[in-house]
Parts: sequence; structure tokens; C-alpha cells
Amino acid sequence: MTVPATAGNLGSGFDSLGLALGLADEIEVRAVASSQIELEIEGEGAETLPRDESHLVVRALRAALDHVNASQTGLAIRAVNRIPHGRGLGSSAAAVVAGISAARGLIAEPEALSAEVALEIATQFEGHPDNAAPAIYGGATVAWMGESGAKAATLPMAEGIEAAVLIPGSVLPTEQARSVLPAMVPHRDAAFNLGRAALLVAALGGQPELLFEGTEDRLHQTYRAEVMPAAMAMLTHLRAQGLAAVVSGAGPSVLVLGSDLASHGLASGMPQWARGIGGENWRAVHTVERVPGATAHRL
Repeated sequence: MTVPATAGNLGSGFDSLGLALGLADEIEVRAVASSQIELEIEGEGAETLPRDESHLVVRALRAALDHVNASQTGLAIRAVNRIPHGRGLGSSAAAVVAGISAARGLIAEPEALSAEVALEIATQFEGHPDNAAPAIYGGATVAWMGESGAKAATLPMAEGIEAAVLIPGSVLPTEQARSVLPAMVPHRDAAFNLGRAALLVAALGGQPELLFEGTEDRLHQTYRAEVMPAAMAMLTHLRAQGLAAVVSGAGPSVLVLGSDLASHGLASGMPQWARGIGGENWRAVHTVERVPGATAHRL
């Protein structure tokens, strides 16, 4: 199966809007007769991730099987990780969604682990649904917590809207990025973001000329500047050129939305112009609209 990287927040849509990106982990899972865990990891985290029951894919898979009262089993897992860790690209959400999707492929009635159920289980791991939703549904999503739990809806996305993500060499734990957010914000800032988030939905749906204003934010990015100076330097540089740039999730990667982004030097690779901005060398990954969510065809 493949599970995409995701960008949460999208600037104004703090803890609610999300987007699947054209960068994905690839995971193969087989049930084995023994009770052992065989875990092969390539790529990101190959040197540091656990190879036992504590691995996030295994934990999520076990939780999903328990949710539907299915029997546990030994597992042989091969993971090719392409989503950078600690960069605000939803690597943990991808691992959780991969585990749940794998469980779906192992049970007799996969509909018991529907997308709605998968979102609820993933949110129990993640604490919020804005990264899990696009990883499950693909494309652009809005997610929220209702009275009965996590909910999500897909958003229309106009033809021609592209995304590029600039990834720095440094990492930033999500817990640290959240620790600098204030407990309360001014009413005017909350109202500002509410309007901009609604504007962003309209921009994504067919009015891309509104992307720049729709991605303006007063709730989280400026508060995080002290813990991600490189990201804020890149954000300032890009927005000064009129590009709709935002911090991806909790950072420190930076997401750009727009059209013909390659003409702005945002094709995939190591852009020369980005060297030294914020003291970082940046890697760009360029994608297009409607990236699919998790697919389990390899199970």
C-alpha cells in the first residue's frame, strides 16, 4: 500500500484543513503463522525506528484489529519510508493510517474498518484529525471533532492548483512547536483566521487568485517563529514574491500553493536559490492536485 505525506493547517485552517502531497511511504504487510514481528525498514528512520511491537504501524494495526474484535497475528512488514520525519509532513499520521489500512486487508469484513472508523482510530493516536483525514481520503480535506468523534469531508480542488513543499535539513518535534502556542488569542485574530479559512476553501475550489490572501494566518505561525526561524525566513521570502506559502503542519517544512510552480524555481530537487535562506539548504518536492489517500492494493 502507499500512504501520502500530508500538510496540515494550510495557514489559516489551523487544526482543520489538510492536503495530501505527492510524497508517500510504501508498506507491505503479510500475516505469518508465528507470533513474531518481522520488520524491514528502508529510507527515513531506517537507523532509528523500532522493529518490534512499539513501531507505530504495528501499534495502529493491533488497535484496528482490536476495534473489530479480530484475532491478532504475527506480522511480516516491509516499509519503504519516503516521508521525512519531524518536518511537519504527517509522517506519524501516515504510519498510523498504514497500520489501520493493513488491518483492513487482513480481516474478512473490511467494511468494518471504513474510512470513518479509520479516521476515529487514527485520531486517538494523533490527538487531532487534520493530518489523518487527507492521508485517508486524499486531496484536500476539512476535519473536525464532533459530538461522536472525529469527522472529515473532502474539499473540491480546482484543476491547475499545484503544491510544492520545501523541506529543510533540521527537524522540529510537534510537541515543541505546540508548546509555544498561547492558551488564548485576541478575538480579532480568531475572526481574521475564520474569514481567511473560508476564503481558502473558495480559493481551492475554483478561485486560485485568492490563495495568497486565503492562506494568511494570525493564530499559529508567528508564535512559532522562535522555534523555527529558518521556516519563517523561507515563508517571508516566498510571500514577498506573492506566493501562497505556509508552514506545513507544525513545521519546519514550508508548503506553497499555486499554479505553474516550476516557473518559480519550485520543481523537485535542490533549488540553488534556496541555499542559505534561514541558514538552511532546502529540498523541494513538487506535486499536483488530487493526490489519493491510502491504498491497500498490495496487501
